Amino acid sequence: MSDDRIARRLVISGRVQGVWYRGWTVDQARALGLDGWVRNRTDGTVEIVMAGPADAVERLTALCEQGPRDARVDGVEATAVQDPGAAGFGQRATV
Repeated sequence: MSDDRIARRLVISGRVQGVWYRGWTVDQARALGLDGWVRNRTDGTVEIVMAGPADAVERLTALCEQGPRDARVDGVEATAVQDPGAAGFGQRATV
């Protein structure tokens, strides 16, 4: 793994379910070459764990502050996490 590889967890609040936020996140993350996953949470938020080059992680974090066209993002909580490993990027089941 590259020295500049970082991992981050985001919890996005607002109108972020039912607006294609997860599918949009997968598209953005894959385009940026990131590893990780995205899922809905039963509290109405979306959770993302991502890892990759620091600039790509920063870029996806910035994109998530806006989200897809029909989303309304009220907040993005970001924390550093353990790298999930190089396994691509996909969706997980709601928790």
